[in-house]
Amino acid sequence: MLLVLAACGNDSSSGDGDGSDKEDKTIEIGLNNWAENVAVSNMWKIILEDEGYSVKLNMTEKGPLYQALESDDLDLALEVWLPHTDEAFYEDYKEDVDFHKDQPWFNGTTLGLAVPSYVDVNSIEELNDNKDLFEDGKIYGIDPGSSLMGLTDEALDEYGLDYTTASSSGPAMTTQLGESIRKEEPILVTLWKPHWVFAEYELKFLEDPKNVYGDEENIIWMSRQGFTDDFPEVTEYINTWEMDDQQLGSLMNMVKEADEPAEGAQKWVDENEELINEWLGK
Repeated sequence: MLLVLAACGNDSSSGDGDGSDKEDKTIEIGLNNWAENVAVSNMWKIILEDEGYSVKLNMTEKGPLYQALESDDLDLALEVWLPHTDEAFYEDYKEDVDFHKDQPWFNGTTLGLAVPSYVDVNSIEELNDNKDLFEDGKIYGIDPGSSLMGLTDEALDEYGLDYTTASSSGPAMTTQLGESIRKEEPILVTLWKPHWVFAEYELKFLEDPKNVYGDEENIIWMSRQGFTDDFPEVTEYINTWEMDDQQLGSLMNMVKEADEPAEGAQKWVDENEELINEWLGK
């Protein structure tokens, strides 16, 4: 899916930033096709539109997303994993993009290689000896160029794995995962938590003794430079935002079960008015 950028540039910098004429201030949110990113981006679109803002969601991949924030073609993006996963992007763009590192909205992430719990493999170090279990050494991955796939390439080198990666997308990976589990077949995937699959399937991360995938991290948000001046009220909302595993999991499940992401996000917003009012300072 392509990132749609307005030829005339972003109009969100117009106005005085005091919350007046909100309907003339379009906020453009960039997102990846990852389950939690789709869920929270649709959630914030609904919340901000309820507050009088106009919001557009622009689907893209990681590299173009950072480039669009740097060039002011996007206003914000809601998912940056630090200090490890997105470190390379952070180092490349920290002078040109505002990273809101002091306001994580989710604490304690996990990512790595995962298998169904019935698979008798527990560590990445055991993979070469069990290559025949996984389609002769196939790892189902996500978007090419994503941080997780970059770390998986590092894992192949660090552990000397005789495996290949099949990059596709988050939804394609979870579809293949579900099909394999229904057949009770072994499958090896790149995965991260929080993710709705952990509520639906019995899965386990493989031990990573070399710590290639790093320790637990936090998720923060980022914005184009000048966004906080143009939208101080929205900045305060998002800085107050925080979700735990149960809250995010329930949102992701509603989005997954709905015909459209916006439909599931709207249902969750309707059922969590009290929590959202806390974020909005009401």
